[in-house]
Amino acid sequence: MRNVIVTGGSRGLGLAISRRLVDDGYRVIAVARRESDELRAEIVRRDGALAFAALDLQEIGAIPDFVLRLKTEFGAPYGLVNNAGISSEGLLATMHNSQIELLTRVNVTAPIVLSKYVVRNMMSAGEGRVINISSIIASTGYSGLSVYGATKAALEGFTRSLAREVGRMGITVNAIAPGFIATEMTASLDGDDRAKIAGRAALRRLAVPDDVANAVSFLLDEKARNVTGTVLTVDAGATA
Repeated sequence: MRNVIVTGGSRGLGLAISRRLVDDGYRVIAVARRESDELRAEIVRRDGALAFAALDLQEIGAIPDFVLRLKTEFGAPYGLVNNAGISSEGLLATMHNSQIELLTRVNVTAPIVLSKYVVRNMMSAGEGRVINISSIIASTGYSGLSVYGATKAALEGFTRSLAREVGRMGITVNAIAPGFIATEMTASLDGDDRAKIAGRAALRRLAVPDDVANAVSFLLDEKARNVTGTVLTVDAGATA
């Protein structure tokens, strides 16, 4: 059974990705600061195919030992899904420097360093998949999300260059850029607001977490063996 690490796997999009990959036959290690009740129930139901591993991605120095511990406990990783990230809405002119540093640390430095140590194991195995979860904000921009957009644009640049570095060793590196996703966070919007957002998309609807999970599933599969260095957009045509 191939191992896939999914960061931010305890809830929301990360949990949806974890569920889908377990259904595909992978063993998933869901990484988060703490185990959610929903993830705990899913682990029990999945009978060994889903596990939790605690890591605070702000603690960059803890990452090397963490990756070593995962390899010792579960074996070498086949896939890494860098899904964890934080967003902080606010104008750059008034955003505190500490918040800028935090966004950069969690959204850029952490996935790069985590990829560094996971990719070393993939290089030894001669195969592997790295998938970075970006956002359409990286290319479209959005008022109040300049720092967040910058972190996601950095992740896409990292994706393209790393794909060239490790391609000769049988490793693919891709990114997925979700648009506005229908989740519990958007459920608080009233019907008119949701309809306006959906109406801007070519398909006149919102994408859902399972749509992103399906894209991850494809990029991990042998069907995508010649897909690397790309950004796959999943936004129901909002940026079409």
